[in-house]
Amino acid sequence: MAQRVTSVKEVFEAMAGKFLPEQAGELEGTIQFDLSGEGGGQWYATIANRQVLVSQGVTANPRLTFSASDSDYLAIINGDLNPVNAFMQGKVRVQGDVALAMKMQDLFRRD
Repeated sequence: MAQRVTSVKEVFEAMAGKFLPEQAGELEGTIQFDLSGEGGGQWYATIANRQVLVSQGVTANPRLTFSASDSDYLAIINGDLNPVNAFMQGKVRVQGDVALAMKMQDLFRRD
């Protein structure tokens, strides 16, 4: 059974190790994460050349901006909240490349 993630920081620190380069193909772009709440923060993941680089902060001109509360984001990561349902309920906001948002779940292992 997968270990539950308890902090947003933990998610982003582990993100590069869970990246699936074979799923990325020729994909390039930067995803901005704006997470509200006490344990939230701003992070971005740059995907290029079948690699991902994760940094804390804000990037200029992201291809996709993903906004949610820290608790909803952790619920998605832990499999307690379906990302599509969260979007439909307004718990997750996506700006930019919606196709990239849909592909995100295929780019990372969920273990």
